[in-house]
Amino acid sequence: MERDARPPRGRGPREVGGEREAPGRGRRERGRAGGRAVIPGGEVRRVLVRCPNWLGDTVMALPTIRALSGALAEAEIWCLGPWTKTLLAEEPGIARRLAVAPSLGGRLRQARELRRRPRFDLAVLLTNSFETGLLAWLAGARWRLGYAGHGRRPFLTHALREPGESRHQVDRYLALLEPLGVRASAVVPTLQPRTEARATARRLLGEVGVGPDTRVVGIALGAAFGPSKLWPSDRLADLAACLEARGVAVVFLGTAAADALLGAIGARMSEPPRTLVGRDSPALLPALLAELDVVVAPDSGPAHVAAAVGVATVTLFGPTDPRLTAPRGAKTTVIWTRPVCAPCFRPRCPIDHRCLRGVSVEEVAEVVLGRLAGRA
Repeated sequence: MERDARPPRGRGPREVGGEREAPGRGRRERGRAGGRAVIPGGEVRRVLVRCPNWLGDTVMALPTIRALSGALAEAEIWCLGPWTKTLLAEEPGIARRLAVAPSLGGRLRQARELRRRPRFDLAVLLTNSFETGLLAWLAGARWRLGYAGHGRRPFLTHALREPGESRHQVDRYLALLEPLGVRASAVVPTLQPRTEARATARRLLGEVGVGPDTRVVGIALGAAFGPSKLWPSDRLADLAACLEARGVAVVFLGTAAADALLGAIGARMSEPPRTLVGRDSPALLPALLAELDVVVAPDSGPAHVAAAVGVATVTLFGPTDPRLTAPRGAKTTVIWTRPVCAPCFRPRCPIDHRCLRGVSVEEVAEVVLGRLAGRA
């Protein structure tokens, strides 16, 4: 019989009966599922979910959070992550939403504070870092579930092997629930913006000349990963001009960090661009995107949010792999030229950025106009 994953001697802690145990020979868990120790769902009353750090990944984690909530209907689920108080603000089944402390010292204090509360029976790590494994152990959870790697196996009671390289991120998150006996099928992440937030979004769009009957395309600027994901500014400007010439209103979206890119776009256009750059917010983003007819975006969080609210989404991939992280939904389109160097997963291109320079304005415009023609 295969042994459970546990810390090797002298490398890390285990916990028995709520107390930390010196590293060494651990106890077997009861039951098996696919060769892994089964976590008895009936004994789980409090759950801590460490949500992903990236916006798009948090969207892709929604099916897992919902599957967990459905499987542990009587459990109290706490979600910890950068987007829990915005993106997950209206998500049912979550008892508490916690932001991540900004400093390592603050995160260590946060873990100790969580340990002082009634004990968590289960911690589910949707992150891969050593630090989050350590903090889950410090928080005192009885069972700590996550993918092995990054040196954190000693802190996990259930350290799962990474799935195959070609598995989509949505499915990777769902596979983490197998030790609980939860085998959810592949599903599409969805979000439902609040009615009052949509009213605010319509007001903002009205301020840049977009009325209720206007065909409108949003172009999302920026990607936290790095500039290698960004379509060149001249292509963005030419796409906007092409669509405006056909009677389509184009609105640029993004955080204040996209101001420089917006400036380069505006310098190429004959008319000042419509822009809400720096004026939207994470809490408003789902509602704002839901008011658009089509969204054009790099492989980034806004692309996933747009797909989740049901908007036609055109995602431009370059250094990353759409087989792993493409937005899911009935109205999603991916454009990826895939030169020989892609996917490289580099935040900055060391050569000529051919993966995105190879995407033409005409190709993107054709897809966008096709989506507009087919809108309900």
